[in-house]
Amino acid sequence: MDQAVRRRRHALFLLFLLTGIAMSSWVTRTPAIRDRLDLSTEGMGLVLFGLSLGSMAGISCSGRLVSRLGTRPVIVWGTWLLVAGMAVISWGSVSASVPVVAAGLCAFGAGMGVGDVAVNVDGTDVERLGSRTTLPALHGCFSLGTVLGAGAGMAATGAGVPVHWHLAAIVLLAAGLLLYAARAIPEGTGRAAPEEPHEADADKHLPAVWKDGRLLLIGAIVLAMALAEGSANDWLPLLMVDGHGMDATAGSLVYAGFAAAMTLGRFGGTFFLDRFGRTAVVRASAFSGALGLLIVIVSDNAVLAGAAVLLWGLGASLGFPLALSAAGESGPNQTARVSLVAVIGYVAFLVGPPGLGFLGGHFGLRPAMLVVMACVACAAFLAPAVETGARTLSAAAGGATEADATARAEGMGSV
Repeated sequence: MDQAVRRRRHALFLLFLLTGIAMSSWVTRTPAIRDRLDLSTEGMGLVLFGLSLGSMAGISCSGRLVSRLGTRPVIVWGTWLLVAGMAVISWGSVSASVPVVAAGLCAFGAGMGVGDVAVNVDGTDVERLGSRTTLPALHGCFSLGTVLGAGAGMAATGAGVPVHWHLAAIVLLAAGLLLYAARAIPEGTGRAAPEEPHEADADKHLPAVWKDGRLLLIGAIVLAMALAEGSANDWLPLLMVDGHGMDATAGSLVYAGFAAAMTLGRFGGTFFLDRFGRTAVVRASAFSGALGLLIVIVSDNAVLAGAAVLLWGLGASLGFPLALSAAGESGPNQTARVSLVAVIGYVAFLVGPPGLGFLGGHFGLRPAMLVVMACVACAAFLAPAVETGARTLSAAAGGATEADATARAEGMGSV
């Protein structure tokens, strides 16, 4: 791996780390922000709808932006939008304004969504150039960022640091990391070549993608695993505080444990993938996540429930990136396939927070999580769908370079 590719790889690690820190910094302070805004559980779910709406809008346009502009501007401006959203959330906390916090979350989510496909397309290109598996480690860096951010959030909560000062510090850190990392991201990756079909012609391929039954099954797995991860990101501290009687610091500690389990699963997942294959790993992940959720829901022992969150985190760690990777390898027009499945996954972020908030307001957060558990359990039975990408990749490994050239031109990506 040459020096330029190595620097680019390290820059992507920092960008994933940045996003994880920003996300968990918000999550660990949700109890304090909820109290600052004087909202009910259902009302907090409506505020979180801003994050979901922004994420959905961002992910929906990311693929087209990458095709037109390349990954670098999409990554850079998407991340700046994320940082700006965090600043607005901080301002909304100072002013105790529900609309301002919701608007900040919308910008935050849009920045994440816009950059999501772009940063993974760039990661796939680095993986190809360096002939080295990179994507699981990249997502591991995101999870590591959530651990670091959760630790900082827990410390800030325990020390009584106001939310706005905590989030303002994260804004400065994120801006510094972005300015440093952006220099190593080259122009042009993922941009459609001039001789490629125009956008109107490219759209003709979309119905075929939508009609691919195996791809839709992969999308269902992503939906379930995104819901497992997203529900923890949105509700876990409040679930521990309101559902199991923990204080805010302990709730943040449990979320840090979830993030640590996610990190361990993503960094260690390659070992199990090499030995057991994608189907077995996705199935085991789904069973682990469902078991952890079941214990959190039915157990009245707060310590046992907190420990079960580790199973939840391990279960949610690999299903999402592996399913999206399989989507990218499942056939031609990889960028369209990844974008489609990513949009399906982001539906979980769109309907999850307000949906769980509505159920939590009527039945309690613990019973509301039964929906998440059922979706994750279903993913175990859909696991064979992810082998499509593995077979495609294996068939292509020994031979012709035509598919590689096509994948490079189309800016193939997987999350």
